[in-house]
Amino acid sequence: MALDGWMDGGEISTGTAEYLLRKLDAARIGEIDSEDFYILSFPGPMEVSALFRPHTRIRDGSVVSLSSPQNVIYCSQAHNLVFLKGREPNLRWSRYLDEVLDLAVGLGVTLICFVGSVAGMVPHTREPRYFASISDPTLRPMLDRCGIKLSNYEGPASIITQMILAAPQRDIRMMSLVAEIPAYVQGRNARCIESAVRKVAGLLDLSVEFDDLRQAADELEKKLNDIVEGREELATYIKKLEEDYDNQVFDTQMGDLKQWLEQQGIRLD
Repeated sequence: MALDGWMDGGEISTGTAEYLLRKLDAARIGEIDSEDFYILSFPGPMEVSALFRPHTRIRDGSVVSLSSPQNVIYCSQAHNLVFLKGREPNLRWSRYLDEVLDLAVGLGVTLICFVGSVAGMVPHTREPRYFASISDPTLRPMLDRCGIKLSNYEGPASIITQMILAAPQRDIRMMSLVAEIPAYVQGRNARCIESAVRKVAGLLDLSVEFDDLRQAADELEKKLNDIVEGREELATYIKKLEEDYDNQVFDTQMGDLKQWLEQQGIRLD
């Protein structure tokens, strides 16, 4: 399960799903009627309202496309796997999760795995950190096998948290796998997507060849290293992040790093 929005920094959620959909030759089998779940017009400045509006393409005065939020279902029969790729709803969370879980029951789904991400103080030279929330303690051996820690979190919740609480009522187990990715890297993060694909493949015992994704990940890391080289202050920040990561320090507060990057006008995307 992948949703853009709240936990799709670096496009880890949607990017992981899109890659696996291609590699596993998953076929589209339907979609959830999404009209009632989203705010399409929001009052306020244009830059705020633009976050909610449908996306359109116009060429030479002709409307080529108009895309509204969708929740599409795919299936890979060969791997006994169903995908949901959508967007976290703005409205009617309870009804949305009922739609998803009822669909899962109808398709015989017994385990739901959500993958997502949050920005954190992780250096781009290291693997993302992974934390999981689970609906059932029987899922812990799967996580231990893949080196994934259980989450300790308090703060704003996503619909995934509500779904984890509701899933057992349908006899479905559910886990949320969240990657902590570099906060200072903007845009699609191929390196973290490659890492998330490996984690999901390990959890679900999927055999996936992803040399092309690994190449894109290596190219991104080289680009980032080239940007860091020659910027002494930035290199110092990255070195501190690496030290904290290697020493398993999880409570770093590096807000000054983001502020410094903004002052330098650096976009790492």
